[in-house]
Amino acid sequence: HDPVLSHIVRVIREFKPDVLVSRFSGTPRDGHGNHQASGILTREAFRAAADPNRFPEQIREGLQPWQAKKFYVCFFGATGAATQINTGEYSAALGESYAQFSLEGLSHQLSQITPPIIAPGDRMERCELADSDGVSSGDGDDLFSGVDASLTSLARRAGIEADKAPFLAPALQEIDGKAQQAMAAYSAADPSKTAAPLVAGASALSELMRRVAGSSLASAARQQLQTELGTKLEQFRTAANEALGVELIAGVDPPGGPQQATGFFPQQQQTALFVNPGQSFTVTARLYNRSGIAITPGEINLDAPPGWKIETIEAAKAGELKANQNAEARFRVSVPADAQYTRPYWHRVNQEEDALYIVDDAKWATLPFAPPPLRARAAYTAAGGQGQARAVIESRYVDPIYGQKQRPLAVAPALSVQLDPITNVLNTGRVAVPQPISVTVRNTGAERVAGTLRLVVPAGWQVSPAELAIKAEAGETGNYNFNVSPSNLHEQHYEVKATVEANARSYAEGFTTITREDLGAYFYYSPSRQDISAVNVKLPEKLLVGYIMGAGDEIPQVLEQIGLNVQIISSQELAAGDLARYGTIVLGIRAYDVRQDVRNYNRRLLQYVENGGTLVVQYNQNVGNFNAGHFTPFPATEANERVTVEEAPVEILDARNPVLQYPNVITQQDFGGWVQERGLYFMGQWSNDYTPLLAANDPGEQPLKGGLLVARYGKGTYIYTGYAFFRQLPSGVPGAIRLFVNLVSAGHGQ
Repeated sequence: HDPVLSHIVRVIREFKPDVLVSRFSGTPRDGHGNHQASGILTREAFRAAADPNRFPEQIREGLQPWQAKKFYVCFFGATGAATQINTGEYSAALGESYAQFSLEGLSHQLSQITPPIIAPGDRMERCELADSDGVSSGDGDDLFSGVDASLTSLARRAGIEADKAPFLAPALQEIDGKAQQAMAAYSAADPSKTAAPLVAGASALSELMRRVAGSSLASAARQQLQTELGTKLEQFRTAANEALGVELIAGVDPPGGPQQATGFFPQQQQTALFVNPGQSFTVTARLYNRSGIAITPGEINLDAPPGWKIETIEAAKAGELKANQNAEARFRVSVPADAQYTRPYWHRVNQEEDALYIVDDAKWATLPFAPPPLRARAAYTAAGGQGQARAVIESRYVDPIYGQKQRPLAVAPALSVQLDPITNVLNTGRVAVPQPISVTVRNTGAERVAGTLRLVVPAGWQVSPAELAIKAEAGETGNYNFNVSPSNLHEQHYEVKATVEANARSYAEGFTTITREDLGAYFYYSPSRQDISAVNVKLPEKLLVGYIMGAGDEIPQVLEQIGLNVQIISSQELAAGDLARYGTIVLGIRAYDVRQDVRNYNRRLLQYVENGGTLVVQYNQNVGNFNAGHFTPFPATEANERVTVEEAPVEILDARNPVLQYPNVITQQDFGGWVQERGLYFMGQWSNDYTPLLAANDPGEQPLKGGLLVARYGKGTYIYTGYAFFRQLPSGVPGAIRLFVNLVSAGHGQ
């Protein structure tokens, strides 16, 4: 509770909002538990953010308490007297309504159900005033009614008396006047008409911030005022740059030197995506003027973390820039040997069990990621005032599908070391000796690297060979193979680590670039290790299991690792192949959600069961579509019911059922050590043809019996399960593995 609340309080104290809005009410009406928690904590944070005794460590960091004026709870489709927001209102700036724009954004969250298309028209949201700091709100009022959010109100908001800073009020009035002048002068055909007041406003804000910094105002008031003025300064500068068509572009130079400013970037001249600690490279930054108003460039500089060395190779030449002209500066950048890698500023010690991330650097805690390490800034004079443009230093590359792209330069280790697979489950009764382990070593740098690769294994285990020499050219990836012979296995977790010694450094991490065309790129780091789970599990004899992949899970690999014969069923085989050769067929998670062929050939799957096969169906997220498809052999309705607490007690309803007896006898002990959750999308209703085998519930809720249902259908067995085996099996949870083996063994017992 408190760690999550502290994150919300930090955001409020940093951004200092006047109005707080919660999408959720904090009641069961919200649905999922995380939705309810959001509503509960936002309501608490409205008051907690203003209390200096709550999370005082933030106050010691320099944040100040902040009391927002009003707190609303907003939800769609409600009626009655309250503040109404028409999200269906057309926005000329967006070219669509706000509701349409929001659903377009949601459609990029592919892990969720694809949202519907919203037609033009009114869509009213009702916002109820749930709390306020002495500000009333009547029916139909605006969210900001009773709140002075004007620029000239900044002094009052900071609690500054007029005689403490007599210069403040007239300066704010002048700046507000510049904003009004810019709005009045705006023309879509010629945005540069707004440049003069925008540049003048930015200059006035810079001067005002200087005076506030040197004033005798109390520290808290001065800090709050500087934060507000700094935000407004960036807005003025950005607007001025847009009005003038001013743009700063900065990038890493390709191996052959910087490309010509007026030419094309040759495909063969890709730039480095990563730089390594201790490496040097060059950067070219160009300030462009694309408007009809001349600008005079000032200094172009680079901003880098402490310890980085920036040398100017060529400074920007003085002189006026007319339309479509640019000023160029070049730099040599040296990365220190101890430079931090570009990685998330948060982590979890145990990926499966930790519910919260540990924040390594609190100053980035309101950002999704830490800013890129290297940035450029350029000053200029135009229309009688001072402007500034900023840019991230980017690398350029050619994507084989999407063409020429760019992304922020990143710092990475010279070598990425990853084991394959990263998890392994060993059946203590059927351990194949030796176990093959492959290590991938990738050279991310610009120079050849030579070193020695070794594995570190538990005491008593044997590794062959003892070590391998690696030689990786720039950008090269190599695979290195070892054989590991385990000994004296017990049902527990073991660990195998890989390390490379090269260039007087030790490398024991691997990293992967996480990217998607519409979301940019970042980097996921993981230790160079393999987690090995030793599990005591009995297997059926001579059973061939067919697996139909859904949205993606690692269950087939785990079943193979423990000794089952598993084959992936292709789309062609599902459509026309001989399914009878499989003793059991398993549908991967969300198979009906993501695969049209599974929906199309569901009748073939049911016929397979009717003829004597066993079909194991795992959960689907799109409850409405699943139920509308009538994919089950007997009536059953999937529901949005789940058991989130992984330690929640599980009641065995039918202990003598063969599914819980063969080939492993399932007991209460098999539900210990589960990770993340028990299950999700249980059946809510079902006919008497099904037998529920287990019941579980989150604290304070009713037992849910629809997580594991078994039915005889014709000569075969149909099983539906919402229990989260897709999490448990890759994590090597022994009881879950034994239970899943029993599911695929159903109908094939003694």
